[in-house]
Amino acid sequence: MDFVVFGTLGVQTPCLVPCMPFKTPHRQETPLIRSSLLGLAAACITAASLAAFPVSAQEATAGPWRHGSALLDEPKYPAGFKHYDYVNPDAPKGGLVRLGAQGTFDSFNIVVAGVKGTPEQGIGLVFETLTTGSLDEPSASYGLLAETFAYPADYSSVSFRLRPEAKWHDGRPVTVDDVVFSFDTLKANSPMYAFYYANVTKAEETGDREVKFTFNQTGNRELPQIMGQLMVLPKHWWEGTAPDGRKRDITQTTLEPPLGSGPYRIKTFDAGRSASYERVKDYWGQTLNVNVGQNNFDEIRFEYYRDATVLLEAFKGDRLDFRSENSARNWATGYNFPARQEGKVVLEEFDQRSVGRMQAFVLNLRREKFQDQRVRRALNLAFPFEEINRTIFSGQYERPSSYFYGLDLASTGLPEGLEKEIIESVRDKVPPVVFTTPYTNPVGDSPEAVRNNLREADKLLREAGWTLKDGRRVNSKGEVFTLELLGDSPNEERVFLPYKSSLDRLGIVTSVRIIDDVQMTNRTRAFDYDVISGVWPQTLSPGNEQRAFWGSESAKREGSRNLAGIADPGVDALIDRVIYAKSRDELVAASKALDRVLLSHDYVVPQWTTLKQRTARWDRFSHPQAMPRYGAAAFPTIWWYDAAKAAKTGAPR
Repeated sequence: MDFVVFGTLGVQTPCLVPCMPFKTPHRQETPLIRSSLLGLAAACITAASLAAFPVSAQEATAGPWRHGSALLDEPKYPAGFKHYDYVNPDAPKGGLVRLGAQGTFDSFNIVVAGVKGTPEQGIGLVFETLTTGSLDEPSASYGLLAETFAYPADYSSVSFRLRPEAKWHDGRPVTVDDVVFSFDTLKANSPMYAFYYANVTKAEETGDREVKFTFNQTGNRELPQIMGQLMVLPKHWWEGTAPDGRKRDITQTTLEPPLGSGPYRIKTFDAGRSASYERVKDYWGQTLNVNVGQNNFDEIRFEYYRDATVLLEAFKGDRLDFRSENSARNWATGYNFPARQEGKVVLEEFDQRSVGRMQAFVLNLRREKFQDQRVRRALNLAFPFEEINRTIFSGQYERPSSYFYGLDLASTGLPEGLEKEIIESVRDKVPPVVFTTPYTNPVGDSPEAVRNNLREADKLLREAGWTLKDGRRVNSKGEVFTLELLGDSPNEERVFLPYKSSLDRLGIVTSVRIIDDVQMTNRTRAFDYDVISGVWPQTLSPGNEQRAFWGSESAKREGSRNLAGIADPGVDALIDRVIYAKSRDELVAASKALDRVLLSHDYVVPQWTTLKQRTARWDRFSHPQAMPRYGAAAFPTIWWYDAAKAAKTGAPR
């Protein structure tokens, strides 16, 4: 289960926009791709009874009321737990933290994000969801706005019982009407949510503080959890009138600070440049077990910069407190400045154990020249990863060889056991090579290896009907093979140009074009490109998001995450096996099978990745000694302002 983050390019902190259907970690070296954050997947739900609640008529038809659940196991934390193990329950409250982002914003309305406007990065601090996850389990859900939830054994619906103490910042209670309004509004106004909630037929009030979501299918274990991640909006506020007398319209962008129920509210903002959030001192949920030890800063401020270089200089000039570093060059050489040498700036790496990734050049299959698998493989053979890693990245990266790279879901060797059984069930829909040859990326670690790769690429292109004429690659119609590498950051040029040089040697007329982020958003949404860079995050619990990544239906939906335009019956069948897996073993086997088949088609040219989150911070903050296994840095969620450190380093301005 994943989410998307809507936001600007090159975010330097965990984005706090909530509850989007896919979450994308930061890309290494290049800005965050459009249609996609750092973060972990939340929980998925099983049918096992996990807590004892009074038996009622509800239990007879929809299962027992539960405090929490996990994907294919029982949750770690029992009913009535005090706090998560990884937090400091005595963390002090106070202080300011300044975070940076590259780009801009023009809206506080995330309902229409991705369609209209760019929301501010921290707006998720204002809103809450029905349930929330933990950072030391691969996939678990616990009540937030909802105190309990229930679903039948066939997963045909899910019901939530709201907490009576849950309140909006104006003091009014969070109601079932708010939940139904939020679901209906998101589904009606966001193509992304309409797709994601396609199997949810209705939301309705079924009792005092109880809301039920009904599904049009059974057996999909993730649907109850998906609805737990619903972002809840205040119906009365959105249907009301703004201070200037204007009727509010949730279908439009707005810079009016919204009403929320979360731990923070907007304090001040400068449109497109900065926004500050203040901790709500009388926040209704501050003593909830899922919140203890979190939300520790009095103020969280976001500062926006148009250029990545300026953003780094802002950090070095003590204008920002924390950044995730996605540039190998910066990590190697960019922090040699006096404050670092004096110990005022700390560099620290955190393991990313819960998020695998495929980061790659996306070949747009909607264009005829990329529809031949031999052409796509030739483009992979031409990519000079080893040269780029050595000369540009200081050898810091690995090349991903799986769509689940870094997780136990990645395929290896030849299919065996249950994975083989699953692939055999779709043998007529998948390439025969998946049974005989493991996938490998080309290796160009010597001049001879590079030449051999280019010879093989030339052979494949000729077989596909692209021959050389006067140094240019042409087809039988005399059409020249042209290719545009499209990006939205000058930093991408340094990677694009070596690739262009290699493609030029094959006679492919290659151009590099860097456009602004608005143009990139529009062109990506409309699938108007030859080749762009893309990132697909994968968690330990893949599920319904796979349809949006690779499914045939999403290939036709403008603005979808199926950037390559994959529409393949074998892939569709394996996605269903992932979604409807009944055990962890089956989920792993089905994910490996899906991975193996995706790789066999050479839909993308894998780029590079690292399984570390590289961070830099001014030494004013502390975190728990034992960090959560699946949380990476988890900044600023479980950190706090350390006054003693700040006294030595200097307080933020």
